[in-house]
Amino acid sequence: MTAFEIIFTSSAEKEIRRLPNSIIARVANRIDLISSNPFTIEHQKLFGHENMFRCRVGDYRIVYSIDLKSKTITIERIRHRKDIYRKI
Repeated sequence: MTAFEIIFTSSAEKEIRRLPNSIIARVANRIDLISSNPFTIEHQKLFGHENMFRCRVGDYRIVYSIDLKSKTITIERIRHRKDIYRKI
């Protein structure tokens, strides 16, 4: 399977810079896994949002959307689990 292209929203770019260094490496690894095949790793569809999923990385969550036609994954948010679902 061909890898999907990863696109970061401006919010996600800002949020990843604010993460602790130990979490950044884990998030980057998980994003690599998502890009190679977003359907084999553990992810859950977000209720009320079409084509949006969340992926757990310790106490942090990656919220992303998948566009199968263009084979892109847009990373929408990367935040602590207590804050991630606000303003989505």
